[in-house]
Amino acid sequence: MELSMMLDYAGDPRRAADQAAALESAGLDAVWVAEAWGFDSPTIMGYLAARTERLKIGSAILNVYSRTPGLIAQTAAGLDALSGGRALLGLGASGPQVVEGWHGMPYDKPLGRTRETVELCRRIWRRETIDHHGITDMPLPPEKGGRHGKPLKILTRPVRPAIPVYIASLGPANVRLTAEIADGWLPTLFIPEKAAAVWGGPLAEGAAKRSPELGPLETVAGGLLAIGDDAAAVRDLARPQIALYVGGMGAVGKNFYNDLAVAYGYEEEARRIQELYLAGRKRDAAAAVPDEFCELMTLCGPEGYVRERVEAFREAGVTMLNVTPVGPDPAKLIDTVKSWL
Repeated sequence: MELSMMLDYAGDPRRAADQAAALESAGLDAVWVAEAWGFDSPTIMGYLAARTERLKIGSAILNVYSRTPGLIAQTAAGLDALSGGRALLGLGASGPQVVEGWHGMPYDKPLGRTRETVELCRRIWRRETIDHHGITDMPLPPEKGGRHGKPLKILTRPVRPAIPVYIASLGPANVRLTAEIADGWLPTLFIPEKAAAVWGGPLAEGAAKRSPELGPLETVAGGLLAIGDDAAAVRDLARPQIALYVGGMGAVGKNFYNDLAVAYGYEEEARRIQELYLAGRKRDAAAAVPDEFCELMTLCGPEGYVRERVEAFREAGVTMLNVTPVGPDPAKLIDTVKSWL
């Protein structure tokens, strides 16, 4: 099992990147850079490539609407070249609020767009000449306004002909697609004890169609990390994030994270969290998050307990434990957990 962390995308990106780079020597294997509707992730990933020597650097996530497949492939290839082959391409459909509200793009065909983007990226990295017509046309045909385009292949030579592709997915159809075509899976709000009941079927169905050349599906999941006799209290720091996703990431009936909370068995709590969050009562929404939800998606408590949580994630199929260290000495936390893996 490898060890990674998610970069804080809401604060000072340079400071956050420097902190992540400092954890490289403590044993951190990878860092994931989110984008949402804040700073773009490729700029920060390029900075991380210059500040580190060993860390894998991944996007979590680039959505498949606001950039063309060609540009996504170029971005990943550029990061891979700058980092000496350490890039991880995290992709996803994101959600209607971001895609339509921030990028001004219609939220249509999420599965088809994801599949097509992955296929085109891999063909581009192999330096194939691209003549493709689907959701994306490369080149643009005359009937759609094209006049001068011709099939092209990437001008430069990628460091690797196959950059690992991770897909962020939650719903059954998207998880099924992930298990079929991706190198890795980036689930959110992952509870190891409940994962098989929610996703076991789609993962198995996708795996049945998976090419043997891809190897086993990698899974990246984890949560807040704190070790100590009073560290259980740190779990409460997860409440605002859970409330944000379950309550605020989408309208009623159009929130994938709320659907996940319902699938976990928190139906009434999920409805209440969403009601409070959408009414602007964010603190009350956070307080409504079940204690069990906070506990099971984090790794906070005495050392023996945290080791048990690590094993729970391992047994659930997690191959890269993604943590957010909380405390005065994050390097020590990373070093300690890394010694268990």
